[in-house]
Formats: sequence, structure tokens, C-alpha cells
Amino acid sequence: MAIDYRHAIPNNVGLDDNRALQRALAHWQPHFLDWWREMGPSGSRNHEVYLRTAVAVDAEGWAKYGMVRMPEYRWGIFLADPVPDRRIGFGDSFGERTWQQVPGEHRANLRRLIVTQGDTEPASVEQQRLLGLTCPSLYDLRNLFQVNVEEGRHLWAMVYLLHAYFGRDGREEAEELLARHSGDLDKPRILRTFNEPIADWLSFFLFTYFTDRDGRYQLKCLAESAFDPLSRTCRFMLTEEAYHMFVGRTGITRIVKRTLEVMKALTSEDPAGIRDVGAIDLPTLQRYMNFWFSSSLDLFGTEISSNAATYFASGLKGRPDEAQFTDHVAFDERFVVEMPDTEGGVVSEAVPMRNAINEVTRTAYIADCNIGVRRWNRMIAEAGYDFRFTLPSPRFRRSVGLWADIDTDPQGRPVSAEEWTARHREWLPSPEDRAFVAALMQRVTEPGKIAGWLAPPEIGIDNLPANYEYVRLN
Repeated sequence: MAIDYRHAIPNNVGLDDNRALQRALAHWQPHFLDWWREMGPSGSRNHEVYLRTAVAVDAEGWAKYGMVRMPEYRWGIFLADPVPDRRIGFGDSFGERTWQQVPGEHRANLRRLIVTQGDTEPASVEQQRLLGLTCPSLYDLRNLFQVNVEEGRHLWAMVYLLHAYFGRDGREEAEELLARHSGDLDKPRILRTFNEPIADWLSFFLFTYFTDRDGRYQLKCLAESAFDPLSRTCRFMLTEEAYHMFVGRTGITRIVKRTLEVMKALTSEDPAGIRDVGAIDLPTLQRYMNFWFSSSLDLFGTEISSNAATYFASGLKGRPDEAQFTDHVAFDERFVVEMPDTEGGVVSEAVPMRNAINEVTRTAYIADCNIGVRRWNRMIAEAGYDFRFTLPSPRFRRSVGLWADIDTDPQGRPVSAEEWTARHREWLPSPEDRAFVAALMQRVTEPGKIAGWLAPPEIGIDNLPANYEYVRLN
């Protein structure tokens, strides 16, 4: 059956008039739907969900809200409006016109960047596919599904670029995006973090706070690209990505709020007592935070990278918010990078800026992550307690870069293998922590009801009350 592209795939890329692209996507779409049924949110096929659907790129009215049966969600393809006479904003071709087609000399690198970004989108859906079975409320279940469908739409965004600009190679890569699966031993996802299981909602909230924030920074870097269709695609994706981080930030805030309520009622900070009444103690939350933050840091790549230098020089991938910098060529600039020395310590070295682009981006990301940490610490201080969350050092638990497989404590101090073995359960979730959190994950689906380990949301969605029936479990 022919697909009505004006209705089945909302878009502003002229699908109606592009027969070749229509045929390519007509071939890919059934594979995507098969993947969604097999690897998407478990048990959601008959649910009606109050979802936001992108319908345009206008600053006002870019999305519509309404009840949608999950398999009928319309994944669209949208590019932000073009910037008239847009120029390349960085690198060797700074000031020249941006590209509307892929230059032959950059084809392989651009495809690699698009595929790597595209691979993260279905990966997170796969990681989260079982969470609906243990949702703490209908409000949270709806938010999970909103994140899931938008990650699916972001996959469509990357697949559009592969089909529209990379010919047969692009079509083959688009198929592979559905063939790899998170955690699969034979065909895992490209990046390690996207093969980590997300078995509980505490991990989900931390993933959406930390890992989706990494996604935001990657999109900001790609939004600077001289390849204008990629830039426009990522600029619109950033509009949706903000909500994913909102889900994470408010989810953690609600956990902290509930824990503080329990601590006040018990007049105790004892983790065992807090756990006994079904709340998550703050030290456990810190250990989970250490895990997901350190895992997300690896996504930026190694601190000194020739690939990053090549991407920057070529105009393929820039620094986030490039306009904030004064030197957009960055040929003579240097950036200080911390690295291990030969005696088990730490040494700082100024390296060429272009080679340090990953570290520049990671540094901005860490500062952004700390905004939420300060907010949660204010909540704790205002409640009268001394505990404070801290982000671990970027040297802690790294598997990529200069600090890969070098044992350090959360402050970044190199430690012996023996000390790591003896103390790592102080710093990272233990099997007992994970078992405790798993035991809290009991499904709550009565409108207005919520699990006891987090506080209710302060406001509802789209001006609706928090106790609205956001998901109809048909």
C-alpha cells in the first residue's frame, strides 16, 4: 500500500515532490515499524498516550498535543528554517558559504558522524523498553513514552540525511541502524554507554539528565556544521531534546524532595532507616550519579583527538555555541588538558585547541551538569542537612581517553588496584543497591497515584492537572 507522505510522515523537506526519496523511505519505514514493535516500549501497543507530535518548525505552534495510540504515532522529518546566506562558522573554510550537498572529500567523515549520532537514538529506546512495566505513575509513564517517540523521530531525522544525501551507502547504513541492538553481544550499539542496561527509573532519570545532556552538546556541535542540512536537522532536534533533560532534572528533584520528607519524618539521616520506609537514601543516589555521569563523559571521546581536529578544520563539527569564541579558526590557540604522568600522578599540558575540541566540549558539559547539582544541594541545605552531592572528577571510571582504565577515586586521585577493589562499592552502585532500587519499582497506574519513593510532579503537562489520565491502558 502506498504511503501518504503528507499525513503518515509530517515533513518540511518536500517528500511529496521527491519520488526517489519516497521510494527509499517507503522501503525503510516497514523495517522501522517492525523494529518499534519488537524493540520499542514493551506492552504499549494498545495504549493511548497524551503525546506531543512535531508538525512544523515555527517557534510558536511547532507541536500538537493529543491522545495517540502508540503504534499510530507520526514520526516526522523536520529541518529548522534556513538561515539566509549562512556562512561556515569555524575551521579552515571560515567565512565561506555553507554546503547544500556533501563534498566528496568529506563524504566518509560526514557519514560517520551522522551514523554515530543516529545510532544513539534507537539505542536509548531499546535500553528503556521495559521501564513502562514498573512506572511510578501515569504522568511518568507518559513522559517515558514521549522521550521514546522523540528518540524515534530523531532516528528518522538522521535516516533522512542518509537516504537523501548518501545514496546506496546511506541506505545500507540506515538498515544497520535497525540491525544493531543495545547490549547485543554480536551487534551492539556503537557507543558503550548505549549498551548499558537501564533497569530502573532512578537510572532513567539520571540517564535523561546526564546522557541526554551529552546528546544536547553533540547536537550543538553538529548544528554548527558547514553541511547545512545537518545543521538545520540538529537545530530542530535541540528543541525536543530539552524536554528529555527536563524529565531527568525534575525526576531527580522529586526523588530528593521525597527523601528529605522521609528524613524529616524520621528525624534521621540513617540510610537503612530511609530504605526501610521505601525511599532512596542520598548516598545511594550519589553512587548512581557517579555511575551515569562518568559513563556519559566517555561519549565526548578522547581528550586529545586527531579526528576532532580534522572535523573542526574541515567544518564538519564545531564547538558548542561557536559564536561565543573569538578565534573561530583556532589554529594557534592552545587548551590545557590534564593527563596521567609516568609516576601515577596528574600533569597539565597545553595542547593545540583543535586537538582538544572534545575536552572543550566536555568541560562545558560538566559546568552545565553542575547547575542541577547545585539546585539539589540547595534543597538539602534548606531542609537543614549537611549532605552535598558532588560530580566525580572527569578522571573517574573512564574507559575512553587518556584516563581509560586508570583507577582513581571520585576526586580523581589515582589509586592502586587493591584500593579500588576494596572501596569501589563506596563510589558506585553495589549489587545490594541495585537490588534495593529494583524492589522499589512497583507499577502504579491509577490516575493521581504515585509510588512512594518520589514526590508528585509540581505541574502537569500542557496545562493539564498532574492527576490527569495521561495514558489509557487499553
